[in-house]
Amino acid sequence: MKEKTPVVLTLISLAALILFVAVAIIVLFFTPLEAVMGAVQKMFYFHVSAGWVGMLSFLVAAISGGVYLKSREHLWDILSQSSVEIGLVFTLICIISGSIWAKPIWNTWWTWDPRLTTVSIMALIYAAYLLLRRGIDEPEKSARFGAVYTLLGFVSVPLTFISIRLLRTIHPVVFGGSASIAGSFSLEPRMLFALTFSLAAFSVMFAALLWHRTRLGLLEYEKEKL
Repeated sequence: MKEKTPVVLTLISLAALILFVAVAIIVLFFTPLEAVMGAVQKMFYFHVSAGWVGMLSFLVAAISGGVYLKSREHLWDILSQSSVEIGLVFTLICIISGSIWAKPIWNTWWTWDPRLTTVSIMALIYAAYLLLRRGIDEPEKSARFGAVYTLLGFVSVPLTFISIRLLRTIHPVVFGGSASIAGSFSLEPRMLFALTFSLAAFSVMFAALLWHRTRLGLLEYEKEKL
């Protein structure tokens, strides 16, 4: 018998869809064109929001991994692994959208800027997590390894965030940045509203996706036990 989807999850999923559509409308028709970058700057709202969800996912994964090490309850391991999967997807979206923005602004799809380098390393660290976990057949050992890995791997997240503040970079510093920095831009009220709304919408989307993926993980775990 198919397990019924919780009403709250259905409502969150519907809210996530509505909010995402609203974000697209706001970004396309409500936000003004940036004076220097023009229309390509609108990619920024999705780029930043995807990066936010990626880092939030890895934080949730680390916290869940720590709770698993203390409780040994498989729910936390499943939650941690699910969060890593979602985080990796959104990190890749962040990297791809950043490349689309970079082509007309920097005249190149990619450059080994400190921010781009650190976010690539972060993505590779979590991609390795998924590959290595699939290489361990014993469930308990895999879960313990995964929990420790997410705690150690999370070090790459704050390093990625502060890289553009510590190192010489051409990547824009939107929050606390300066117009003198190459590619940087200030946020006027409509831009700030759109960014805040986008961050909130992507956060709701993350919550819905994490709940769905965790439920699927629990079903897979029960199947393996049978």
